[in-house]
Amino acid sequence: MRTPFLSPSRRGRPRSEPVIRAAAATDNIRGALLMTLSAAALICNDVVVKAVTQHMPLSQAVVIRGGIVMALMLAVTLAQQGRIRLSVPRPDAPWLVLRCVAEVLSTLLYLVALRRIELAELTAIMQALPLAVTLAAALIFHEPLGWLRLTAIGMGFLGVLIVLRPGTGGFDGWAVVALASMALIVVRDIATRFFTAQVGSSTIAFYAALTVTLSGAALGLGEDWHLPSWRDIALLALAAVLLTIAYVSAVATMRVGEISFVAPFRYTSLIWAVILGLAVFGEWPDLWTWIGSALVVGAGLYSILRERRLMGRM
Repeated sequence: MRTPFLSPSRRGRPRSEPVIRAAAATDNIRGALLMTLSAAALICNDVVVKAVTQHMPLSQAVVIRGGIVMALMLAVTLAQQGRIRLSVPRPDAPWLVLRCVAEVLSTLLYLVALRRIELAELTAIMQALPLAVTLAAALIFHEPLGWLRLTAIGMGFLGVLIVLRPGTGGFDGWAVVALASMALIVVRDIATRFFTAQVGSSTIAFYAALTVTLSGAALGLGEDWHLPSWRDIALLALAAVLLTIAYVSAVATMRVGEISFVAPFRYTSLIWAVILGLAVFGEWPDLWTWIGSALVVGAGLYSILRERRLMGRM
C-alpha cells in the first residue's frame, strides 16, 4: 500500500522541496554576484575620482560626475517605472532635506579624504558603517541589541581605532575626515527609514545626486576651474556609470537571495581597494591597517551570522 503524502511515517521529502532549495541557492548566488559587482563598481569609481582629482579641482569633478549621474538616474527611473516622478509628499520633505544635507556633507568629506589617504585605509574605515548603523538603529528605534552584538560592534570600532592610530606617529588627521563622513552616512541611512512608501528609491537617489552636484557648483565659486580634457571627461563619465551600476546592483541585491547570505560579500570591497590601490597608486597597507581591517570585517561578519541564526529560530 502506498504511503499517504501527509503520513507521519513518511520519510521521503516532497519532490518540490529540492526544486525550491535549488532555486533559493541560485538566488543566493545571484545576490552574491550582484553584491560583489556593487562593491567592485564603487571602489573602481573611487579609483577614477582619486586619479582625476589629483589635477582637477574637487568641486569641478563633483559637478561633472554629478550631472552625468543625474541623467543616468533619470534614465534608470524611466526604464523601471515608465515615468519620472520627482514629487515628494509634504510629511517626507523634512526627512528629504535632512538626508540630502547629510549626503552632501558625507560625500564631500569622503572625496576630500579620498584624495589624501590610501584607498585601502579609507575603505577599511568605511567597513564599520553597518555596525554603526546597527548601533544607531538600536538607540533611535529601540531595536533589540544583545551583549554579544554590542561586543561585536565594540570590536569593530576598536578595529577602526587601530587603523586610525590616534596619538601615534602613524596617525593621519585626514582619516578623521573619513570617520566624520561615515558618521554622516549613518545620519543619512537613519533618515531614510522615516520615508513613507510613497517616495521611490530612485527619487531619493536623484535628489541626492542633485544636491551633491549643486554643492559642488557652490564650492567651485572659490576655486579656479579649467577646461577639462576629453580624457578627464571620459574618466568622470566612467565614474558616473560605475556609481550608477553600484547603486542599481545594490538595490537589486536586497531583492535577490537571503540577506544574511548576500551581505558578507560587501566586504569584498576591501579586497578590491587593496588590489587597485597597489596597481594604480602603488599603495600597500601597513600591518596596523591589516589588523584593524580584520577586526572590522570579523565583527561585521559575526553580526550578520548571528542575525541569521536568530532569524532561523523564529
